[in-house]
Amino acid sequence: MSWRNSLDRRIRKMNLWAWLAILSFLYGCTSAEMQLGRQALFNNKPDEALVRFQRVTVSDPNYVNTYYQEGVWTYVGRAQYLTGKLPEARQSLERALSLHSDDYFARLYLGLVLARSGDRSEGLKDIENGIKGIYQANENMREHGTLELWDQQKVIRKETESILAMISGKDFDWNKLISDCEWLGRKFEEELDLAMEDDQIDNSPRW
Repeated sequence: MSWRNSLDRRIRKMNLWAWLAILSFLYGCTSAEMQLGRQALFNNKPDEALVRFQRVTVSDPNYVNTYYQEGVWTYVGRAQYLTGKLPEARQSLERALSLHSDDYFARLYLGLVLARSGDRSEGLKDIENGIKGIYQANENMREHGTLELWDQQKVIRKETESILAMISGKDFDWNKLISDCEWLGRKFEEELDLAMEDDQIDNSPRW
């Protein structure tokens, strides 16, 4: 093997490690940005959250939180919704659903966007399907032992039943429905976070 071929192999190997380092860095940044964005979202700082989520769409536009089955475009849409950017939120949430049709958070918030934009008929369908989808996914995890400590006080179950009953009744206060759904959407995810933390504590090794 000539010195030139040896050098070429060394350069290719160096390039490979460089790319792996870059990918690892980007993955770490993506996770950090997503967590900081979620914290901002839950602390009523949607503008800050939107900036962080949009950064992730650049580094990893197909990012999905596999535990919640919620993609980055869903988070972008939620932040846009909370900042009053309804047309932009609709585009983001529709993009999220085009990538992952079982993203029920995207379905719920798309319904809220449509309802606030005046398309109440379609909005109501998406709201109902989104709530049912999120609730059933969480119940499935609980029943299979993945998330045993979810909604122990049954607050989410009661609110879900109340909202679905309101929708089936046909005659309801739209402002109340939207407000209740916004609370429930946030509560779903906050409760998942708490249940995950509790499960990790309960399953940690005892020395």
